[in-house]
Amino acid sequence: MATYAIGDIQGCFEELQRLLVAIGFKRKSDCLWFVGDLVNRGPQSLETLRFVKDLGDSAITVLGNHDLHLLMLGTGFAKPRDDDTLDAVLDAPDRGTLLDWLRSLPLLHREGKYVLVHAGLLPQWSVAMAWTVASEVERVLRGPDYRDFLSKLYGSKPDRWSDDLKGNDRLRVVVNAMTRMRFCSPKGVMEFQTKGETNNAPKGYLPWFETPGRNSIDATIVCGHWSAVGIKLAPGLIMLDSGCVWGGKLTAIRLEDRRLFQVECRTPARPMRLQ
Repeated sequence: MATYAIGDIQGCFEELQRLLVAIGFKRKSDCLWFVGDLVNRGPQSLETLRFVKDLGDSAITVLGNHDLHLLMLGTGFAKPRDDDTLDAVLDAPDRGTLLDWLRSLPLLHREGKYVLVHAGLLPQWSVAMAWTVASEVERVLRGPDYRDFLSKLYGSKPDRWSDDLKGNDRLRVVVNAMTRMRFCSPKGVMEFQTKGETNNAPKGYLPWFETPGRNSIDATIVCGHWSAVGIKLAPGLIMLDSGCVWGGKLTAIRLEDRRLFQVECRTPARPMRLQ
């Protein structure tokens, strides 16, 4: 029995199938951890969603920003972007089932020393705190008022955590940190405009995982989202977005021994543009 964490797929279904062959995935005994962003920009988001959903208990998936964007499109609270490739999902006969399944997914999964999340954790949050606030979002997404929440999801304010935050402002900060964040200040003020390499950090900001005194430092964070960083293995950190959709690779890591497995992208959806 083994657990394999897999980086951002973004609709690269053919590469996912080759990767599962490369790792020798055994559905009856192994478990796959997906860091989020199953969909968008790649050519086969529909096939990817159907496949991962069908894995059932053999897979654990957390929500990424592109998965949430699909939910926003599906509920009519966002407009398509020029580089979206989600029409097949939105036109599918099982669209409702797939979107409901997405709404059921967690923002964060914790197991032993590992924490699975798409983007990262704010420096103020311990693992226990992060799990608590993620659970608040999950309850709303799975509940009867999810449309009201999604209608107010987009936006970059507030840009920092406060225990006093309430309602949709509180939930939005949690979602933005766990699915969008790259850079933040040592006090946890998030900056969403800058992409690219970590040395592009604006003045006063740094990569979230380098913030001093981060309260989740004792856990091992497994995440993706930042293709410009690519694969980064460090004490307490496993980053797995190796930019498959941009012509890079799709990566899996076996958590038991940190062995890496990779397959090349055969047909990039876009020219290389790591983020």
